[in-house]
Amino acid sequence: MYLCIDIGGTKTLIALFSKRGRVIRRKKFKTSQGSKTFLQELEDNLESFEKRKIKCVVVAIPGLVQKNYSIQLGNRNWQNFDLITPLKKLFDCPIYFENDANLAALFESYRLPGRTIFLTFSTGIGGGIVEKNRILPESNEFEPGHKFYHYDGKDKEWEDIAAASALESSYHVDRATSLREKTALMDIAKRIYLGLPDIVAEYHPDTIILGGPLGKIYKLFEPYLPKDLNVKYRRPKRPTESVIYGGYYLAKQKEQG
Repeated sequence: MYLCIDIGGTKTLIALFSKRGRVIRRKKFKTSQGSKTFLQELEDNLESFEKRKIKCVVVAIPGLVQKNYSIQLGNRNWQNFDLITPLKKLFDCPIYFENDANLAALFESYRLPGRTIFLTFSTGIGGGIVEKNRILPESNEFEPGHKFYHYDGKDKEWEDIAAASALESSYHVDRATSLREKTALMDIAKRIYLGLPDIVAEYHPDTIILGGPLGKIYKLFEPYLPKDLNVKYRRPKRPTESVIYGGYYLAKQKEQG
């Protein structure tokens, strides 16, 4: 069995996978603001998995991963954050850390031909680059949400224009997925398209998958996306679970070598 942990900015999801990729058990809890509280809650939630015969643990991080364990967790300013030690106390097996967007890209692009870029439109805009079912090295430096574009009379970072959080702020709604009127969907497509030409020009993908919360309403805004780029657009297979399934795929790859 394989254990995947998706540490998000608001929630942490734990999923236990069978050898064939079926989710046997899952647990979810709120990601605390304090690192000590979070680590304790993580340990508490993992104890029930301790006696399982786990071959590999994959941890998804919303931030930088260096040398498999030195990490920066998104916008959390956690100092001396040691995640590997408590995990090693619980599990006597290989433990791997990977950026969450990279894992989502790995799952969503699995078996697609050519090069695939996965974009997640959530609190910000992140993404991953995959080719031949492998995360490419340049994916670790891929930060499309921080490029500037001119929109509504101002120069802003792309994620301040097209992320789900930006749409929620602009339209004064709790969830961007509630936007269903034609004018709003046309605006969503326009905001998303702003960054796509630069991505295509620099990375030459064959496919772009538009994920995150906006992936849930992909079919609604997709008709309004300009089709002048030499690339295929796709909706995500699992908009809310791409990361944990990507963790399973990475575990299998590591096992096979």
